[in-house]
Amino acid sequence: MFKIRTYNKISVTGTSRLPQGRYEIGDQVENPDAILVRSADLHKIPVNPELKAVARAGAGTNNVPVTELSKHGIVVFNAPGANANAVKELVLAGMLMAVRNLREATEFVRSLDAGDPELEHKVEDGKKRFVGSEVVGRTLGVVGLGAIGVRVANAAKGIGMNVIGFDPHMTVEGAWQLSSDVDKAGSLGEILAASDFISLHVPLNAATKGTINAAALASARDGLVLLNFAREGVVDEEAVVAALDSGKLGHYVSDFPTARTLMHPKVISFPHLGASTAEAEENCAIMVADQLRDYLENGNISNAVNFPSVRLSRAGAQRLTVANRNVPNMIGKLSHVLGEAGANIAQMLNASRGELAYNILDLDQPIAADVIAQVEAIEGILAVRVL
Repeated sequence: MFKIRTYNKISVTGTSRLPQGRYEIGDQVENPDAILVRSADLHKIPVNPELKAVARAGAGTNNVPVTELSKHGIVVFNAPGANANAVKELVLAGMLMAVRNLREATEFVRSLDAGDPELEHKVEDGKKRFVGSEVVGRTLGVVGLGAIGVRVANAAKGIGMNVIGFDPHMTVEGAWQLSSDVDKAGSLGEILAASDFISLHVPLNAATKGTINAAALASARDGLVLLNFAREGVVDEEAVVAALDSGKLGHYVSDFPTARTLMHPKVISFPHLGASTAEAEENCAIMVADQLRDYLENGNISNAVNFPSVRLSRAGAQRLTVANRNVPNMIGKLSHVLGEAGANIAQMLNASRGELAYNILDLDQPIAADVIAQVEAIEGILAVRVL
């Protein structure tokens, strides 16, 4: 039986895909084979020797110590695209709130006295303060064209906007899904200079931290509306606040309230609602549960953030999976140990990703525990599983 520890409430639609009798699931499970998590911070949680995988029911993995887990050959899964529609809809809502001054207008209406005989007059008189503009014909720049960014770009085209995209690392799959009517920018400065709205959809890492800073904003159009539904750290808040105060930015719409921006009159903040829909939570849970089950039962990997995607239909009498550092002659050493033990490899698949590699070996006959120990002793081996 596989033991799964949950660190947040995971949709039962997802956990039900892990059959009872084969899986023990709960938030008190000890020494788990795998972890299911949404937002809980795992950085200070000791690595359990039995742990084989962590599945994050969402796209970002900032709350997961990916580097440390990788050292132990532990696979980290996420759910790219499962919450894309939910985030896309919130981006559009935030953009419309900003351009039509809806937050300010709503606050004005709520301040009125329902019993005031002049209510209708005050409504008509007050609305003059909240005249906005339409988005049709205006330009949206989308920075980051992954699953969410592509949906935002396509949706904006669908409501009559001009759209420019920028992503130097765009995948082939993303390019297939992106509308052919979306123009491509060659640099961040180019997209900032050409856009009325900028929507950020990049992961937070060393390369993207502070992507929107004072230098970047200097090239932006005056009155730009900046939408951040990516991560708090991809913008330099000090530079954003200064740009709001100077009028360089018209609004900052963010899913990450902070002490610096919370009360600013030109900031519209949401309490991290991007993926907070019942549909998105179910989609994420289903995706990671299916990925986790296929890995635990068959050793296949899909949508991992640290290991390559590997899938092989089973053959032979026993399956061996090996995670290792991506160093020369690892396949030769593995083959030598198995050959010395008289084990015949029916089929094998090897793939690498950066500093890590992963192997699936289907053997014609089971091998003894001492042979497994010899494989584990090879320098550079991180984790070995027998399935």
